[in-house]
Amino acid sequence: MHDLKPVTALGGTAPQVDTFEHITIAENDGLALASVAARLGREVECHKVLKKLLGAVPGPGRAQLHDPEAGFWMGPDQWMLGAPRATHEGLAETVKTLLGDAASVTEQSGAWVTFDVTGRAMEDMVERLCAVPIRKMTAGDTHRTVIHQLGCFVIRREASDHVRILGPRASAATLHHALITTAKSLS
Repeated sequence: MHDLKPVTALGGTAPQVDTFEHITIAENDGLALASVAARLGREVECHKVLKKLLGAVPGPGRAQLHDPEAGFWMGPDQWMLGAPRATHEGLAETVKTLLGDAASVTEQSGAWVTFDVTGRAMEDMVERLCAVPIRKMTAGDTHRTVIHQLGCFVIRREASDHVRILGPRASAATLHHALITTAKSLS
């Protein structure tokens, strides 16, 4: 019998946290993720379910920072939903049950790595990292961008010094390296 142990995107048994003078970069391994794509002709029905689940349907460039479920717009009639994995491990299955045939739902928890970047130099760091207007962004603003040649999402959180970055899990080490290198450049 195998003795399997789950590992984080960076390969550890616990999420990695890197702290610098004015920045903390924390691997967030505690999210369940699911993508939702409304089916043609069923968009209104999909929107109704998402509004009930999230409180509102996120539009272009926006996230609905609802608790415990949250979501952000990925494209026309496409969203990524997230919730704490500890209480929502079956998020994709739950959302699929709620949406029925109105949307296609795909489990995404193992496909993305999430980093929470916090600290008073967060805006300076993001400006060096990618081309998003971080100083103009307000809570819930979301941008798809490129970080170190990786397609990523940057979400401005409610705290003024907090941004969440989602990138491809298969390139977690590369994204982490870019974050660490940029944080070090601020010192």
